[in-house]
Amino acid sequence: MVAALNHSDWRRNAIHDLDSDTLDVLVVGGGIVGAGIARDSAMRGLRTGLIEQSDFAFGTSSRSARMLHGGLRYLAQGNIGLVRQASLEKLVIRRIAPHLAVPLPFIFPTYRGSPWPNWKLRIGVKLYDLLCNRQNFDRSEPLSSGRIKSLLPGINPDRLDGGVRYFDGATNDARLVIDTLRSASRYHATLLNYVRMEDARRDNKGWLCRSCDTHNTNHFIIKSRCVVNAAGPWADKLPRSQVKIRGTKGVHVVVRRSRFSIPEAVMMTEEKRVVWAIPWGEMVYIGTTDTDFSGSLETVRTHPEDISYILGVVKSYFPELNITETDLISTWAGVRPLIAAAGGHPSVISRSHRIIISPDGWLDAAGGKLTTYRLMAEEAVNKLVRFLNRAAPPCRTHQEALMEDGEPEGVSGVIPPPVTVEAVRHYCEKEWAVHLDDVMIRRTNWHHYLTDAKNVARQVSDWMAAYHGWDLHRQQTEWQRYVDFPN
Repeated sequence: MVAALNHSDWRRNAIHDLDSDTLDVLVVGGGIVGAGIARDSAMRGLRTGLIEQSDFAFGTSSRSARMLHGGLRYLAQGNIGLVRQASLEKLVIRRIAPHLAVPLPFIFPTYRGSPWPNWKLRIGVKLYDLLCNRQNFDRSEPLSSGRIKSLLPGINPDRLDGGVRYFDGATNDARLVIDTLRSASRYHATLLNYVRMEDARRDNKGWLCRSCDTHNTNHFIIKSRCVVNAAGPWADKLPRSQVKIRGTKGVHVVVRRSRFSIPEAVMMTEEKRVVWAIPWGEMVYIGTTDTDFSGSLETVRTHPEDISYILGVVKSYFPELNITETDLISTWAGVRPLIAAAGGHPSVISRSHRIIISPDGWLDAAGGKLTTYRLMAEEAVNKLVRFLNRAAPPCRTHQEALMEDGEPEGVSGVIPPPVTVEAVRHYCEKEWAVHLDDVMIRRTNWHHYLTDAKNVARQVSDWMAAYHGWDLHRQQTEWQRYVDFPN
């Protein structure tokens, strides 16, 4: 567990740990895949370090659809193997992180003449349950058109011929990262955000990774027998990368639940593309888009055409609802790190993962999806153990809970916690929160959930200033950084 040290002390201690001895494994990238690998590696007794150039979960891992799902549309594409993997893994996450795996029922209305015929979906959701070994969050069922209309008042009735109800899980993507890292820390992994790896070269003993602490631009060398590239959308930008990434942008928008009153999640389609509306406490978030992305990964933004697309799909299903851009509480945009393949629409690119280890101990872990992160980590660490020729114990990340009894209360869950000084202090002391946006966006989701988020951010800034010792100039800098964060 991270000790209750001030910011400077724990960073100094972590850098000393990374700089003082040779690691077995250095993970580059603090998203969900990197966090999972660090946890598994540390639990098997490997000397493990992890660095992240921004905050933990800064990229894709705080900007997803926040679902634990097998992928009903992947089943429609015939990718039964991926659906099976993900269906079993979502049950594992429910076991090891029950506070971050809430059953999420989906209502999927079907329309005559659409690419999603009712008869095929009725068969599909039953197969979906079977792929979970009949242990899904709950059982699927067919729905009549009358039942759909009663559940979803205002649903477009034109050509409606019924539908299905099936189950996946709701999660909190960034919290899953942080809680996984906290577990890794208990097993003595050394974790450090805001450190960028600038170069990596090999000598006869292992890797020498030139790294920069972006807080003070100090450079230091991390020595490690193996290096893991878990940089997500940045994976093909690392100096020794053997993978090519095709990034696709996904956007979500948030509205009040009182404005879009749905009892359960709703699946909406536009041809073969899908858009979800997912209840989230007092809010509903709607997404996603799926378009190729080639811009700056640091400043992925929601554009008017993204919002127009999402709201257009909502209007086609709920024509009288008339949700407009003025109803939006917040938005988020992220880039999926898919394995590059020639041609094809982004929606049909495989979500399978790829793990490659070179003869000199460089491992790339790329692709995949949030739900299968633990499985990716297990496969990666198996390869690392074989490379290191170590007599390590078998993987047990599928058995051991992420958090100790009582730990998540008040600080971690699918719904953001209450705004309290105790919670903010916890994020600074125990969860590596350095900047205002670390707390507002990734530790709590207050930024996306609260209608008065900016007022809350002012209060949080004062609390963080008292803890970290910020002067007025630093507080102003933190405020500007927060309001400039891309949405």
